[in-house]
Order: sequence, then structure tokens, then C-alpha cells
Amino acid sequence: MKKFLLTLAVALIPSVALAAGGAKMPLEHIELDRTNEASLQRGMATFVNNCLGCHSAQYQRYERSATDLNIPANLVEEHLIFGDKKIGEQMTIAMKSSDSATFFGNPPPDLTLETRLRGPDWVYTYLKSFYKDESRPWGVNNALFKDVGMPNVLEHLQGTVTNRCSDEELVQRGLKSDIDPLTGVSLPGCLTVDNGTGSLEPAEFDKVIYDLVNYMAYMAEPSKADSHRIGTNVLIFLFFFFFIAFALKKEYWKDIH
Repeated sequence: MKKFLLTLAVALIPSVALAAGGAKMPLEHIELDRTNEASLQRGMATFVNNCLGCHSAQYQRYERSATDLNIPANLVEEHLIFGDKKIGEQMTIAMKSSDSATFFGNPPPDLTLETRLRGPDWVYTYLKSFYKDESRPWGVNNALFKDVGMPNVLEHLQGTVTNRCSDEELVQRGLKSDIDPLTGVSLPGCLTVDNGTGSLEPAEFDKVIYDLVNYMAYMAEPSKADSHRIGTNVLIFLFFFFFIAFALKKEYWKDIH
């Protein structure tokens, strides 16, 4: 018994240490919609044009995405496949792990299962949390992932973001805006976008990030929408079959007392 309690205590030490590791930045919630093909199609285009240069998605194939998202194969080959790749191939990159480790310090992770690993809320918040930091090698930092080694590849869309809070305030408040207690007017939060530095308005940029995360969540579980559809149909079938089975049971047992 003592050995069991000792083993249990040792197993719980990492959990306690993790819980005591300090406050974490609150995440923004995202409601995924796997039935929105337009969103998923836009998300795939954003992923291929902005993420696939450094990050691979080696467990997904171009053809699978094209089929599931109802994108004609010729359009995928023309606009979303670069180099000499074929539509039936996996979404890998040409950059070698050794080269990427030299450029970024560590090889950029494969993104096929990233939303399953960290959750869509985390990825959504992370992509919106870059800000200007001249002390970092790429000139940017991230409120959710401090001292991140990744450049802000979507800065041309979002614009230059300035952080006006301390590290502690940034972690506590996250991306929330201030509310003036006298007027009730929403004031800029810790991270503010410099006007005119990006090609999209804030609402438009948020939509781009939503579509991107929506596609990444699909990519992590391509069959999930089909699973939900099949599961719903099975439950409907079982509901009606119950009455048939109940009537059949009564018919079989009516003469047995």
C-alpha cells in the first residue's frame, strides 16, 4: 500500500508543478464549422500560400482536400500546388529539417495534427497574438508563446502590431480590449494594429484567421464531418427501429405467460 501511495505521489508531481507554473493567457474561443465549404476553401488557400513554405502537412494529400472541399482538381493543380508536385501527393515541403533548424533554431512542426495537439482555440489565439519586438531575431514576439522562433508571416495582412502592456498585463488580459467605465466605449487592448500597415481591416483579418484554423481543424480530422453525419443517421435509425423491435417482441411473446 505504501509503495502504491508513493508511486501515486511521484506521478502527480508533474501535474502539480504544471498547475503552479503561473497564469496562462486566456484563449479566444472559435466555433468551427466543418460544413462551411467556402470557409474551408479560403482556409486551404491561406494555408498553402502562407504556411506551407516552412511547415509541412505530410499526413494530408492535396487530392483529399480537393475532394472533401469540392474544389475542382484542375484549380488545385493550377493555383494551390507549386513546383513539380502531383495532386495525389502529400503536402510536404522542400526545406530540409537541417536547414530549417539553422534558420529558426528548431525545425517548424508539421501542422497536420496541430489543432488536435493544442486545440483550435489555442491556434486561433496564437495566430492573432504576434506583436513587434525588436529584441527578437525576427523582430516579433507572441503574447501566447513568449520568445517564439517564428516570424509573423501574416503581418502583410494584419499590419504591424504594437504591445502597450507589460508582460504580466499581457498574460492576464490576453487580447481583450479595455472598456471605458464612464462612456462604455471599447478602447484598444494591449495589442494595437498600426493603421495603414496591413492590407486588411481587423474584421477581415479575423475572418482570414478563422478560415485558416477551420481548415487546419478539418485537416486534423478529415472524416469528422462524415462521422457526425453517419452517427446522426444511426441514432435516427435506432429510434425508429426501437418501435419495430418492441412491436415484434410483443408479437413473439403474446402467447407466452
